[in-house]
Amino acid sequence: MAKRLYVVGLGPGDPRYFTGQARAALEDAQVLCGYTVYVELIRGLYPDKEIYTTPMTREIDRCRWALEAAEGGRTVALVCSGDAGVYGMAGPVLQLAPRFPEVEVVVVPGVTSALSGGALLGAPVGHDFCVISLSDLLTPWAVIENRLRCAAAGDFTIVLYNPASHKRPDYLRRACGILLDAGVSPGTVCGYVRNTGRAGEERHILPLAELGDAPVDMFSTVFIGSSSTAEAGGRMITPRGYEGKRGL
Repeated sequence: MAKRLYVVGLGPGDPRYFTGQARAALEDAQVLCGYTVYVELIRGLYPDKEIYTTPMTREIDRCRWALEAAEGGRTVALVCSGDAGVYGMAGPVLQLAPRFPEVEVVVVPGVTSALSGGALLGAPVGHDFCVISLSDLLTPWAVIENRLRCAAAGDFTIVLYNPASHKRPDYLRRACGILLDAGVSPGTVCGYVRNTGRAGEERHILPLAELGDAPVDMFSTVFIGSSSTAEAGGRMITPRGYEGKRGL
């Protein structure tokens, strides 16, 4: 009897962004498990499957339930938006997995918003970049601030996840202030996307000096260019250096 738990990255949620491996895992699973919002993205595609959902902040309960269900002989797909290993459920599942030695855990990657959102904007992560979450629910703000300053010192393109919420409406403004204080130019090319791959999808390009007032939310991803990032034809481009060696 199979005792398998897939931890599946759905990408933005639209089926056209599913990887082949993700689609196969969802089809193989008997049970779909996840945060309510993410399960609703796929419920209609698999109407005959058992569903188990939990609200936000119940992540560990969700992971434990998925492992227990798999231990009981059901094949389970625990779904996440984006990639299962990027702020997703792969980590906590694997931390709990030693308590369920008979369960095979298969981590299935997905298209994270640094990539799907970046494609909408152009090529903002064409060179070295880093990803930082502005949520301080699990990470102290002092740590986040230090990471922002270090990213600025390294001249990385910075991708910000969880840039704002109802409880954190000013965090993007604070982050922009930290970067400006760290010496990042106010004219740095930036962008943000909302609802990537979903209804209401939108993208915007603007300078860092204006980014702090952007109307972002938890369904937004923010891109702050490096010193070499430029705008061309309405797209963000962070060059890798080919133009100096290949005659671009």
